[in-house]
Amino acid sequence: MMNWLKNIPTEKYWDYFILAARFLLGWTFLRYGYSKLTGGQFGVSEEELLTPLQDLSLLQISWYLFNHQPFKAVIGVMQFICGTLLIVNRTAIIGAFMFLPLVATILVIDLTVMPSAFKIAFAWRLSFYLLLDFLILWHYRERMETVWTAVWQNVTTKFSYSLWMYALLPLAAVVLEIIGILPKVTVNVITNPSGILNSIHDTVDMIQHLL
Repeated sequence: MMNWLKNIPTEKYWDYFILAARFLLGWTFLRYGYSKLTGGQFGVSEEELLTPLQDLSLLQISWYLFNHQPFKAVIGVMQFICGTLLIVNRTAIIGAFMFLPLVATILVIDLTVMPSAFKIAFAWRLSFYLLLDFLILWHYRERMETVWTAVWQNVTTKFSYSLWMYALLPLAAVVLEIIGILPKVTVNVITNPSGILNSIHDTVDMIQHLL
């Protein structure tokens, strides 16, 4: 038995460790995502709903807010997708990248709303998860070199522009913002003709605010 273990390359131990890390992170997110999609995790009891706001903890208030849709469903779906991507070999790198902002956000939320005793426990646990995720990305670093080079090196516009064109960028941004407002104004005019003047007034006020 020992001779068989000695014949296994060190790289294979490390590769299996990364596989186990991927499974741990993926399965954890799958469980939490499934729980959110099936009505679990967030929410408060009937007794807590009848309690004055000032008497509730920050955790209870947060769990009440997080239980509303579409927030709960979106987070659940994102965790479920991320967990699946981490476990599947072809998509492991994508899942590892997706895991970083999700778990970092969860960590910040937990440090904000959790009681002191829970803060320490969750800080250690989620920090360990982040470490595992960085190790996964490090393990596959050779496969990411091409993407890294394409994203970070020689990235520029397809055409060159003069300095005055760059100076006009704030004005171009304002024009884009106005274009984004026009559909809302159009819908308001169609659905509420009597409110045309109010819509125009609101649009003018918004444009003045932007300028």
